[in-house]
Amino acid sequence: MGRYLGPKHKLCRQFGIRLCDSPKCPAVKRPYRPGMHGPKKSQRLSEYGLQLREKQKAKFLYGLQEKTFRNYIIKAKHSKGDAGQNVMLLLETRLDNTLYRIGIAKTRRAARQIVNHGHILVNKRTIDIPSYHVKAGNVISINESSLKKPFFSDSLKSIDKKRIPSWISVSNESGNLKATITGKPTENELQQGFDTAIIIEFYSR
Repeated sequence: MGRYLGPKHKLCRQFGIRLCDSPKCPAVKRPYRPGMHGPKKSQRLSEYGLQLREKQKAKFLYGLQEKTFRNYIIKAKHSKGDAGQNVMLLLETRLDNTLYRIGIAKTRRAARQIVNHGHILVNKRTIDIPSYHVKAGNVISINESSLKKPFFSDSLKSIDKKRIPSWISVSNESGNLKATITGKPTENELQQGFDTAIIIEFYSR
C-alpha cells in the first residue's frame, strides 16, 4: 500500500486521536469514530488488529510507505539499545521531520515538498531526499535563492514563537536561518500517539 493521500481528518476520527498537524483537527473535540449517531462502543480488536492499528498510526503520522517503514523496523531491531526507541530516533531525525520540528513547515507533508524541490541545504550541500537522516554537527539552512520566496519569508518570521526541541539549536538573525543538530532527541521529546513495542511485535510475527 502506498502513502495515504485521502482525507486526513477521516483517519484521525477513525483512530480517535489527532494524527494530522492541523490545530483544528476534529478528533480533538470528537475523539470517536465518525457516524451520524455519535459515540459508539469502541470496537474490540484482536491482537493482530491492535498491532496493525498501531503500525497504521505511525505510518500515517510520518507519511511513510510500507517498504520504508519496514526497513526502519529491521534497522532498529539490529541496532544496539531498545528497538522501540531506535525506531523513534530514525523517524524523528528524518530531514523532513526535522524541518517540521524547527517550524520551517507547518506540516510534515509540506516539509517533504520543500526538501524535494531543493530548497534545503545540509552543511551547505543541497539535499533533496526527505528521508535523509541528520546527525550531531549537521547545519541546516535554506538555499539563498529560496529565501526570496514569500513562503520562507513568512515562515521564518514565526519560527521564534515555535518551541524548538533541545537537540536542535536555531539561529535566525536577519532572516538567515541556521539550525544546528546538537545531539539526539530525548525520550521525553519523542513523538507520542502510538506504541512502538506493539509495532515491533507486529513485524516479528
